[in-house]
Amino acid sequence: MKKLWTLCAALLSVATMASAQTKLSCCAKPATTANATEAFAMLATNEDFSGGHDAPLPYAYEGQGQMIEFKTTDGQTGKAFEIKSNVRSDKYLFIIHEWWGLNDYIKKEAATYAKELKGVNIIALDLYDGQVATTADEAGKYMQAVKTERAEAIIKGALLHAGPNAKVASIGWCFGGGWSLQTALLAGPKAAGCVMYYGMPEKSVAKLKTLNTDVLGIFASQDKWISPEVAAQFQKDMAAAKKKVTIKSFDADHAFANPSNPKYSKEFSAQAHALALDYLRKSLKLKS
Repeated sequence: MKKLWTLCAALLSVATMASAQTKLSCCAKPATTANATEAFAMLATNEDFSGGHDAPLPYAYEGQGQMIEFKTTDGQTGKAFEIKSNVRSDKYLFIIHEWWGLNDYIKKEAATYAKELKGVNIIALDLYDGQVATTADEAGKYMQAVKTERAEAIIKGALLHAGPNAKVASIGWCFGGGWSLQTALLAGPKAAGCVMYYGMPEKSVAKLKTLNTDVLGIFASQDKWISPEVAAQFQKDMAAAKKKVTIKSFDADHAFANPSNPKYSKEFSAQAHALALDYLRKSLKLKS
């Protein structure tokens, strides 16, 4: 989650070039892109986007958990970082990484949620198939390589790994926020909850009608890309789909929950985390 506000800024630039008459946010579907989730791949060739990311500081995670492999629905294998509950449980939280990939910072996030959500298995999915970026150029290439079909196959494989009785909640930020919502859609009856931090909403009301869970959307009122208008449209689309969504907007800028971002707000980040944690505990029916 390194300065991800630039991700949305760059997407806006790409969308504008695609259609000079159409003004799009990072949550809008570019006219030249069939699938909204693939819009992020377009950013790999945008110098403003790539150049706006500082490389993550060296960090080595040494806590609990292990990397696992599982079969994916396209006949391949997928990877994830898993922290199993210390008690038998069919409850899961899927965490979706941002553009650097499944690095040790994401593993640290997974460990934090493992401590806070007792009785829940934590799986941090790897949508980059083992690639972890340390430079903006690498991250751009890996992100560009993400295809919707492959990402969905990884998510479906993880759902199969969780088992037929699994109850799955998901969480992610920006890139991961959009995929958190897609995970909830793919989970079908297994879906138990969905948290998306300033992520790309699904635009299809028909698809939203298939959701089997409510959604907690955390947004920022000063966000110029995933703007209040985008959040409001998502709320309207969810209402049209007759699905429940809770929209919480903080008086902050995009990526305010990212400590590495200049727009980081310690106060609002803590409030948002507490909100997400309370939501996940209720969604997964955990004891406080």
